This record gives sequence, C-alpha cells and structure tokens, in this order.
Amino acid sequence: MRRRRLLALACVSASVLSGCGLVPQDGGSERHAVTVWLMKDSASREFLDRFTEEFERTHPGLELDIRIQQWTGIGEKVHAALEADGAGAGPDVIEVGNTQVSQYAEGGRLLDLTLESMRDWGIRDWLPGLAEPGEYLSQQFGIPWYAASRVVIYRKDLFAQAGITEPPATREEWLEITEKLDSGGNQGIYLAGQDWYTLAGFVWDEGGDLAAQRGAAWEGALHTPAALRGMEFYRSLQALGDGPVDADEETPPQAGVFAGGRVAQLVAVPGLAQAIIGQNPGLKDRLGFFPVPGKSADRPGAVFTGGSDLVIPRNTDDREAAVAVIEALTGEKWNTELARTMNYVPNKKSLAGAVAGEEGAAAMAAGAAQGRATPATPEWGRVEADNPIKAYMTEVLTGADPRAAARRASDRLTRLLDPDGR
Repeated sequence: MRRRRLLALACVSASVLSGCGLVPQDGGSERHAVTVWLMKDSASREFLDRFTEEFERTHPGLELDIRIQQWTGIGEKVHAALEADGAGAGPDVIEVGNTQVSQYAEGGRLLDLTLESMRDWGIRDWLPGLAEPGEYLSQQFGIPWYAASRVVIYRKDLFAQAGITEPPATREEWLEITEKLDSGGNQGIYLAGQDWYTLAGFVWDEGGDLAAQRGAAWEGALHTPAALRGMEFYRSLQALGDGPVDADEETPPQAGVFAGGRVAQLVAVPGLAQAIIGQNPGLKDRLGFFPVPGKSADRPGAVFTGGSDLVIPRNTDDREAAVAVIEALTGEKWNTELARTMNYVPNKKSLAGAVAGEEGAAAMAAGAAQGRATPATPEWGRVEADNPIKAYMTEVLTGADPRAAARRASDRLTRLLDPDGR
C-alpha cells in the first residue's frame, strides 16, 4: 500500500474537516490515511469529528483524511479522480448522488461491492430509492448512506410577526403568505434562480417532466404546457425574495444567506438547518419545517427524493481500508446517528423509527410520499455536468419568452441525452 500523507500534516489544509491530532509513533509504526470525499453539508463537523475519533480508535492502522466537496462542478471532478492513473492517485471513498452512480460505474471505474452488500450489509433492507440507482448491470456499486428530500425551512418568529399562525397547505396559500412575509425589510423566501431541483417538483406537480422517453431515446420536455406551468409558479415564488436569478443555491451558499439575513423561508433538505444554526446560534429555537405545499391540501407537493451513496474508485490503493470506512458510515450505529443529527431518513427501512418525532424528518417523510427522481438514464450525468435547465431558468426570470426559452432548453436536453441522435 502506497504511503499516504498523514493527518497531522493534513491539518494545515482547510479542506480537511475531521479533527486532527498527532500521529502515534509507537514502535516506529506509521498510520496510513484513507482519503474520503464527502459533500458540503451532508454531515455536520461535530458528527464527523465523533466518527473520526471512533473510527481511528477501532482501526489503529488507519486515519481519516476527510475532504469536503462542493456539489457545483462535482461531476467533472469525480470523473477526473476516477480516471487518474495509478493506484492511490485519487480518493479511496467518494460520496455521490444516488442517481449519479451509473454514470461513474460505466467503464469499470468503480469497485463491485455486491458480495459485501449481500453477505454483510443487509442489502434487502435498504431503501429502494437508494439501493436501485446504486446498481449497474446487476452489480452493486453504490452503497446507500442517507435519503433526503426538500422541505420548507421557515422562521417561526417572522411568521408570528406577520400574523401567520400555521404553515400553508396549498401552493396558492403559499404564494399568499410569502407575499405577506416579503415586506418590512424581510425576504418572503430565498430562492436562487437556478434551483432546478425545486423547479422539477413544480413541473411534476403539474403532470410534466424534465425529459421523456420515446422508445429507446430520451427527449427534453421543458416546452410542454405542464412543464411551463411549473416554471410559471417558480417565477412567481422566486420573485418574493432577493435570490440571484443567475446562480444556484450554492452561489452563494443559501445556508449563510438564511443565517445572516431576515429571510422567512428556504427550500432545502432539513439537515441544512444544522448549518444555519452553526452560523447563527440565535436561530436554534426559531426554525420550523413543513412539506412543500401541493396544488391541493390533501397532498403535499412533489419533490425530488434523493440522497447519497458511497462508492469506491477502482484506482484506490487500499480496498480493505475503503470498505472499512463504508461499513462504519453505513452501519446501524453511525447511520442512525447521522439521520438524527441531520434530519435524514436512514438507509434501511428497519431504522426509520430512529427519526420518529423529529419535525424536519416528519415533514420530509410527508413530502417523500410524492417523491420523484431524475430521468433513469446514465446520460443524465451529461445534463448535470452542463445543465441547460439552469440557463433556461435564468432566461425566463430575466424576461425571455418562456416558450421559446423552454424549446431551446428541451432541444439541448435531447442532444445531451441522445448524443447519437437515434
């Protein structure tokens, strides 16, 4: 196994989120670092510190080098890491979106973990929405870590000041109260102009889709009447705040915007509340959650229900160490702890009770009943790497004709999803 840089040295890097300490030198032995890429806001620093401490204590030959990544641009970065020459040239474990596994597994760039999944990790108990996208060509490459869907995080104090006593039950009510909240120096909602996951929910609510399959090929569907209605609702809602029309929710990070300003609402996974409170502890008892409202009061709005899987690149130089990290992170103890800490849904059906009674998790579970996913094609990774939906949204929000902009975006989606032009 190639000697990896020690965590003691890694402490000088701002990219390492885990706790740092001196490397034991007992008997002249050296511990070896396992490099793990995790995504921003997937887990709190406190959780990762506790996990790191126990993992290194129970695996005395290893130490963790956890590097936090941004979602924006991650596809290109992961592909580069998977294609790096030589064992140990990249990370040993990578967190990926559950719908991204197939694009990374193409070409044999991930390790097949089917045996461990069936023999040791309880594959039959995994949430289907995480397990199924992690399978490619009948082999399990992605190991479910957590599930999450978007809810509305809101400021209870700002709702009370506006005389709003309960969350909205329909999209129409949502617009009405958001307009009321958008006054007196407050933003009714912070919604970035290119938050396409949130847009997708509104499109699905209207009976539309981002793309549709025609035979063996996929075609963009943003120009359909249903999808255009979803975009119109997005435009109306986004206007009731100061979100940038030409950026997504990570530019700037919306947790910081919410923590630092008088913002009444935010659409995000419940776990983002931890990041908000971390930046503004004064909001600890002021945050509430409710499902994204639907068109009628009897059913919440559709939401993208996703989550994350953990994968091991084939070019790792220590398969055994990488498997040990995944086994620990996805095992009952730490998976349950993560779900409780971040308001996630655990990776196994049998662990659902672990988050019962949590307000954010309850809102998420209600919305997840209407959950959807992106089109089930490996080519969807091409869309997320060069996303025409974002550009389309900005065009509409800056005054372009919605139908013409949607038609252009649909054509671009078709070319990305069907590069051979079948």
